[in-house]
Amino acid sequence: MTKNKILSFVLGIGFCCQIIAQQSATYTSSLVDYQKALSLYNNQQYLAAQSLFRQVKKTANEEILQSDCTYYIANCAVRLNQQNADGLVEDFVKEYPTSTKRNTAFVDVADYYFANGKYAYARKWYDKVDENALGRKEKEKYYFNNGYTAFSTKQYKDAKKYLGRVENSQEYGAQAKYYIGFMAYEGDDYDEANEYFDQVSDKERYKEKLSYYQADLNFKLGKFEKAIELAKERLAKTDDEAEVSELSKIIGESYFNLEQYAEAIPFLNEYKGKKGKRDRTGKWNNTDYYQLGYAYYKQKDFEKAISEFNKIVGGTNSIAQNAYYHLGESYINVDKKQEALNAFRNASQMDFDLKIQEDAWLNYAKISYEIGNPYQSAPQVLAGYLDKYPNTSYKEEIETLLIDSYITSKNYKEALNLLKGRKSFDNKMAYQKVAFYRGIELYNENQYVEAKDLFDASLKESLDAKFTARATFWKAETDYNLTNYDDALVGFKQFQQQVDSGTTPEIENIDYNLAYTYFKQKKYSQATEYFNQFIANKKNDKVRLNDAYLRLGDGHFVSSDYRSAVNAYEKAIQLNEIESDYAFFQKAISVGYAGQSLKKIKDLEDFISKYPNSKLRDDAMYELGNSYVKANETDKAMRIYNRLSKEYKMSSFVPKALLRQGLVYYNGSENERALTKFKQVAGDYPGTPEAVQAVSTARLIYIDLGRVNEYASWVKQLDYVEVTDADLDNATYEAAEKQYLDNNTDRAISQFNGYLNNFSNGIHALNAHFYLAQLYYKKNLVANAAPHYKYVVEASQSEFTEEALSRLSQYYLEEKSWNTAIPLLNRLEEEANFPQNVIFAQSNLMKAYYQLEDYNEAVTYAEKVLTSSKIDNKIKSDAQVIIARSAIKTGNENRAKTAYAQVEKVASGETAAEALYYNAYFKNKEGKHAASNKSVQKLAKDFSGYKYYSAKGLVLMAKNFYALNDAFQATYILESVIENFKEFDDVTNEAQSELSKIKAEESKTNSSIQTEN
Repeated sequence: MTKNKILSFVLGIGFCCQIIAQQSATYTSSLVDYQKALSLYNNQQYLAAQSLFRQVKKTANEEILQSDCTYYIANCAVRLNQQNADGLVEDFVKEYPTSTKRNTAFVDVADYYFANGKYAYARKWYDKVDENALGRKEKEKYYFNNGYTAFSTKQYKDAKKYLGRVENSQEYGAQAKYYIGFMAYEGDDYDEANEYFDQVSDKERYKEKLSYYQADLNFKLGKFEKAIELAKERLAKTDDEAEVSELSKIIGESYFNLEQYAEAIPFLNEYKGKKGKRDRTGKWNNTDYYQLGYAYYKQKDFEKAISEFNKIVGGTNSIAQNAYYHLGESYINVDKKQEALNAFRNASQMDFDLKIQEDAWLNYAKISYEIGNPYQSAPQVLAGYLDKYPNTSYKEEIETLLIDSYITSKNYKEALNLLKGRKSFDNKMAYQKVAFYRGIELYNENQYVEAKDLFDASLKESLDAKFTARATFWKAETDYNLTNYDDALVGFKQFQQQVDSGTTPEIENIDYNLAYTYFKQKKYSQATEYFNQFIANKKNDKVRLNDAYLRLGDGHFVSSDYRSAVNAYEKAIQLNEIESDYAFFQKAISVGYAGQSLKKIKDLEDFISKYPNSKLRDDAMYELGNSYVKANETDKAMRIYNRLSKEYKMSSFVPKALLRQGLVYYNGSENERALTKFKQVAGDYPGTPEAVQAVSTARLIYIDLGRVNEYASWVKQLDYVEVTDADLDNATYEAAEKQYLDNNTDRAISQFNGYLNNFSNGIHALNAHFYLAQLYYKKNLVANAAPHYKYVVEASQSEFTEEALSRLSQYYLEEKSWNTAIPLLNRLEEEANFPQNVIFAQSNLMKAYYQLEDYNEAVTYAEKVLTSSKIDNKIKSDAQVIIARSAIKTGNENRAKTAYAQVEKVASGETAAEALYYNAYFKNKEGKHAASNKSVQKLAKDFSGYKYYSAKGLVLMAKNFYALNDAFQATYILESVIENFKEFDDVTNEAQSELSKIKAEESKTNSSIQTEN
C-alpha cells in the first residue's frame, strides 16, 4: 500500500468513526429519553409521557423506536380520553403493520376501556384482537373480558359464546357461570338459569345477588313456597328500598298464586312499582292493581277492592276482563249499581273468558232494567242478551223483565221497533201498551195524524181492556183536534161504554169531552146537557168548571135561551178562574137580547171601565155604540165609535164602527158626512164585507143625490168591486160555500179554487181564501194553506184575521222561518181577541227570538208568558227553559239554575231531560259529585230516549267519578261516549278532551296506560 493510500484509508476510518460516534451518542440520548418516557407512562403520568414520547419519536432514527413511541403516544391518548385517541391507534396499526405491538395495542386499548367501564368502546377493540396470537392466560382474560363487554351491551349471543369458553376456568369460571345464568334468567330460560346459579351459589361474592334471582326464579318456575322462603330470607338481610320492593312483590304474588290472599295483601302493598329510565317514580301496571284488588275482593273488603280495581284503565286482556267483572261484583256488594253497570258492561264486551263474558252480560242486563241505561235502552240490552244467549237458563226471567221494560223505560219509539216481529201473547200485550204510550207522546207534541195511527195500532191488539178503553179515548181526542167531530163523538161514546167509573183517569172528564164535541158540532142542546152533567159532578177542578160554565152560557146564548145564558155567565164570573172578562161581556150581550137594553148599556159601560186590558174591550165599545144608536143616543154612540177608532186602530171593529157612523149620518139625512165615512171604509178596508156594504149604501146616496157619474168614477178606483159580474160572483161563491158547510172537503177545495181563479178580486175573495186555507189545514196540507192565510192577513182587518195570523205564523215557525214569523206573531199579540192566541203569540215570540240569538227579547217574552196564571204546564216549562237557556248563553248561571229548577217541576219529555241534566250540571259545579251522579242516573232511567242529554249526562258522570277518585268509571264512561254518541260532535269532543287529561294524569302512576304523544 502506498503511503498516500494508507493516509487516505486512515483518514477515512477516522471520519467514519466520527460519524458512528455521533450517531451512537444520539441513539443513546434517545434511548435515555425513551426510558424516561416509559417510566412516566408506568407511573400513570400519561400527559408528560406522551409529550416525551413525541420528542423521542422526532429525534429517533430507528424504526423500532419510532414504532414503540407511536404505540405509546396512542396508548396515552386512550388513557387521557383525548378526542383523537382511536385515530392514533388506527394510525399506528396502519403505519406499522408488522409491529409486534399491533395485537398488544388492541388488547391494551380494549383492557383500558374495560377497566374503566366503557364496555361499548372495549367491545369495539376486542373484536380487532387476534386471539390466536395470545397466550393461554391472556386468552382466558380476553374471552372473559370480551364476553362481559358483550353481556354489558346486551349482545347475549356473543356474550354466551365467549363466557362459555371460560366457564370451567379456575380464575374466571364462577363469574362466567353467574353471567351465563343471568342471561338465561333474562331470556326466561329458568331451568338453565337455575342450573348455573346453583353452581355458584356457594360463592360468597354471589350469595347476596343470587338470593333475589333464585327467589324470582322459583316464583317463575311455579315453586311458590320455595320462592317465599328465599325471598323472606333475603328480605331480612337487605335495607335496599328497590330490592325490598321487588322481594315484597315476589312474596305477595306467590301467596296470591297459592290463594293465601290475607298473607298476600301486606306484601303486595309494599311493592313500589317499576321505575322508568326517565321518570324515576315507581309505577304499577294493571296486573299489579288486579292482584291486590282481587286479594281484597276475596277477603270481602269490597271498598278496598274497588279502590284497586278502578285504577285499571284501558285494559284489554283477560286480566282486565276478570278485574272488571269482580269490580262489578264489588260495586254490587256496596250498593253502587250505576258503577256496577259500567264494570259489567266492560267485561261483557271482552271475549277472553266466555263464561265471565256471559255472566257479565246477565248482570249488565239486569242492572239496566233496574236503574236504566244511558248507552242503550233497557229493552235493547235485555233483547240483546237473549239474542246472544238464546239457550240461557235465565231465559224466562229475562223475557219477563224485557216485556216490563218496554213500559218502564219510557223509550216507546225504540220499544216499538224492538217489539216488531215478536209474536208471543205477552209481546202483543206489551205492544198494545207501548203503541198507546207512544201515541200519547206524539199527541203531546201536537202530531195528531201520527198519534192517531199509533192509537189504531194499539187498538188492533186489544188484549188489555183498560188500554183498549184508553186508546179509544185518546183516538177520539185526536179526532177532535183534527176537527173530525163526528168520529170524535163516536169514540167518546165507545169509551164511555167500555169503562166503569174511576177505572181510568180519562173517565173523570168524559162529560166535558162529550159536551165540547157536541158544541163543535153546533148541537147545543146536547152540549148543554153534558156540560150540566159535568158541572153537577165536578166541583174541585175550578179551571175546567169555569170553562164549562162559559161554554154552557155560549150554548144557551146561541140557542137564544138568554136567561139561562146569563145565569151560566154569572157562575163563571163568580169562579173568576179564567176569562171573567169574556163572561162579563157575554152576560151584557145576553141581557140585551133578553130585552133589557138599559141594563145592557150599564153592563157594557161597567165592562169598559172594569177591564181596561181586556181583548174584548173593542167589542164592548162597538156593542155599546150600537146600543146607544138603538136608544136614540146618537151623540153618545158617535163618541164611543170615535173612541174605538182612536184606541184600537187595528181592531176589526173599526171598519164596522165607521160603517155604523156612516149609516147613522145616512139615516139622519147627513149624506155628505155619511159619504165621507163610507169612502173611508171603502178606501182603508178594501175587500171587507164592511167595504162592500159601504159601497152599496154610498151607491144609494149618489142615486138619491143624482150624482151617478160621480159614483161610477169613484167605484172604478176600487179593484175589488166588479159590479157587472156581481151576480155570477155571488152564485159561484155560494156553490163553493155549500160544499164547505156540508163537509165535502175535496169538492169545496176544488170549487173555492175555481171561484178565486174567476174572481181573484171578487166580493167574497176574503172568505174564499180563508175557507180554502182552513180546508187545506184540515187535510194537513199546511204549505197549500199558507198563501191563502197570507192573503187574509194582508187584507184589511176582519173576523178571519186572528185565526189566519195564528195559523200562518205557526206554519213559518214549523219551517223555522223565524224572521218571517216574528212580525205575524207581533200582530197576533196586539190584535188577538182570544187570550189563548195572545199566549200562543208570546210563547212563540220567545222561541223565535231565542233561535235568532236575541236572548234579551226571548227572556222578555218568556217573562210575559209567565205573568199569565192561565197557561198550562207545557207553556210554563217552555218559558222557564227559554229563560234558563238564555241565561246559560249569556253566562248568568245563577239565573239559569233557578229557572231550570222551575222547569223540572212542570216539564215532560225532552224538556224534562234537559232540566234534569242541568240539575246534575249545577251539582257538579258545586262539588256535589255523588248527588250529581244520582241526577244523571235518574236521567238515564227516565229519559233514555233523549240521547243528546244522555250523552251530556254521561260526560258529567265521568267528571264526577274522577273527582271521587274512580278513574276506571271516568275513563270507561268517556270511551263509551266517544264510541256510542258520534252524532253529537260537541259531546264527543268534550269527552275526548277529558279522557286525554285523565289518562295523562293516571299514566304518572300506572305504566299500563298509553297516552297520546
